[in-house]
Amino acid sequence: MTRLSVNINKIATLRNSRGGNIPDVLKAAIDCQEFGAEGITVHPRPDERHIRYRDVRDIKPHITTELNIEGYPARKFLELVNEIEPDQVTLVPDPPEALTSSEGWDTIKNKNFLIDIILELKSHGIRTSIFTGTDLNMIEGARDTGTDRIELYTEPYASAFPASPEKAIKNFIDAASLATEMGLGVNAGHDLNLQNLKFFNDNVPGLLEVSIGHALISDAIYFGLKNTIQMYLGKLR
Repeated sequence: MTRLSVNINKIATLRNSRGGNIPDVLKAAIDCQEFGAEGITVHPRPDERHIRYRDVRDIKPHITTELNIEGYPARKFLELVNEIEPDQVTLVPDPPEALTSSEGWDTIKNKNFLIDIILELKSHGIRTSIFTGTDLNMIEGARDTGTDRIELYTEPYASAFPASPEKAIKNFIDAASLATEMGLGVNAGHDLNLQNLKFFNDNVPGLLEVSIGHALISDAIYFGLKNTIQMYLGKLR
């Protein structure tokens, strides 16, 4: 079954907007686990505009499922993850000023860079995932870096889904099929929600994990965090 990892960045964004510790990010991470989340995802950025480096250190001892840390592999980020040793690090190509992730790695152009980073992470026993699009050449390039998994960037699927789910999913089926054939695990994330998640999960082969933050936390405003996590889990069963 596909695992649900809840990205709690938006909870940190709300806290940071007023200062103080409301809402409590650590409590949110613990609660997400208790409510059924099978992983917690955080994405600390250099300006710490949502998740702070201190948050990651505070959360780690309390994660009993899986901790996934996303980020661009700058030296400060690598020092953090090598210290924390999460279950998984997802490498994203975001520049520091990026509002959110908007594309996958060019795994051919950045092959040697990624090889070095992945070797370093694996020396600490960390499973690695590379954020990619659906270009099959880039999927093959990901394999050549030595990564364990890829995470498919699903914004194009989410944008095209309302008009034609079948057309929206095609490239993702092809990309996941190739990745699976090459022995790569397949994760996915970005703009997945209650409307499009089930179709994606039902049709993409080999899907191991989805990381969902913005939509899930937004839905929790209306349905409550516990109910919302159960709703998303229901789409994956």
